[in-house]
Amino acid sequence: MNCPDYNSPSALKAFMDQNGMAMQKKFGQNFMVNPKARADIISMLEPEEGAAVWEVGPGLGAMTSLLLSSGLSVTAFEIDRGFIAQLHTIFADEESAGRFRIVEGDVLKTWRQQGQDSASGIKLFGNLPYNIAATLIADTITKGFLFDKCVFTVQKEVADRMRANPSEKDYSSFSVLCQWRYDVKPGVELAPGNFWPRPAVASQAVSFTPKRTPYECSNPQLFVNLVHVLFSQRRKTVRNNIKPLLPLGLSAEDFFSGTGIVPSERAENLALEDFLRLTDSLNKAVSEEKR
Repeated sequence: MNCPDYNSPSALKAFMDQNGMAMQKKFGQNFMVNPKARADIISMLEPEEGAAVWEVGPGLGAMTSLLLSSGLSVTAFEIDRGFIAQLHTIFADEESAGRFRIVEGDVLKTWRQQGQDSASGIKLFGNLPYNIAATLIADTITKGFLFDKCVFTVQKEVADRMRANPSEKDYSSFSVLCQWRYDVKPGVELAPGNFWPRPAVASQAVSFTPKRTPYECSNPQLFVNLVHVLFSQRRKTVRNNIKPLLPLGLSAEDFFSGTGIVPSERAENLALEDFLRLTDSLNKAVSEEKR
């Protein structure tokens, strides 16, 4: 490795200037310049020698260097062409040895091509900008692509949404999807001064570990659709929001009568188990309609 000084904003700026590079706001780019924070976050991933990790948005490789030093095999997803060119140079030896490779382009479009039918044996890691964090995480979960471990650094408000409980202000369809497949645990909080350029808001590391006993679900895609529909208009009751999903001729009152859920409730007050129970009932109703 031939790395720049990741701890010094002035050194990083000089490196970028020398190579004709500039930070691109549209990609939400920030470098983590606190070495202790970097080490703490890497430890959350529980790296194992020879394990595979996908890193989203490596930038100039501050976290990548630690991942490789921990013995991991890294697949880096990067969209910025300037960073891509530098990563090839910085990690040339690791790339030649087959321990490092780059997937160029928008990770939201490229991640699916890199996996097989499952993410078994793969860890996911990244300092994710706000504009892709929720989309990428929700996309992998809804596609049933579950990683052995995930560690993300995201804006604090995104972290709050990931682990929010029913009736809390941050509880959303995203909260339900994350907690459906993973145990979500908060990690170190990071003030803006841990990054260069300084972001306007605080960040937080979050870990996802697959549930040891996954929730049973009769129809995963229907579950995802149901959750999104019920949260689509938060101030409306589940009775009103669910109507587009009901089979023709089945009233909301009749549907809810066998679910044990009060139809005047709002989605923000329902637990994960409630959404799963509604999915089972709706799946049964749809199946009976098709007979």
